[in-house]
Amino acid sequence: MPALERLDVHHAPALLRFERDNRAFFARSVPDRGDDYFAEFDTRHAALLEEQATGRCHFHVLVEDDGSVLGRFNLVDVADGRAELGYRVAERATGRGVAREGVRRVCELARDAYGLRELVASAALANPASLAVLRRTGFVPVGEVLLDGQPGLRHVHDLAA
Repeated sequence: MPALERLDVHHAPALLRFERDNRAFFARSVPDRGDDYFAEFDTRHAALLEEQATGRCHFHVLVEDDGSVLGRFNLVDVADGRAELGYRVAERATGRGVAREGVRRVCELARDAYGLRELVASAALANPASLAVLRRTGFVPVGEVLLDGQPGLRHVHDLAA
């Protein structure tokens, strides 16, 4: 299994490649990041690292031996022992358990390294693969939400359970 690494400055080129290569794939289930995201990627990457240094967020990439990025697994809005989980996996890695393993690992990090007690995650109803990953990794649906105008389900994972 590829290594789950905390986001660092040296990940920028591979992360940009990951986002560009998978842009159309991601846009099928989540809103497109837009052209500005790619044009200003270096500035945005630096801002993420600054935010991570505050402890309000913990960003991770799943990296293969050749340095390519297979996925992103992010914990954002960290406060009071809780955080929101967001993730995306490369199209070439779908159907291989990569998302499930990445979510499982970041949940362990959240509990063991960051001292979090609960994670929240949402997925669109139109994204059954993501819904399945959440359920298979201990998340429990707690209610309906709108995600960019689309119906979805909000999930909670009690990390102490």
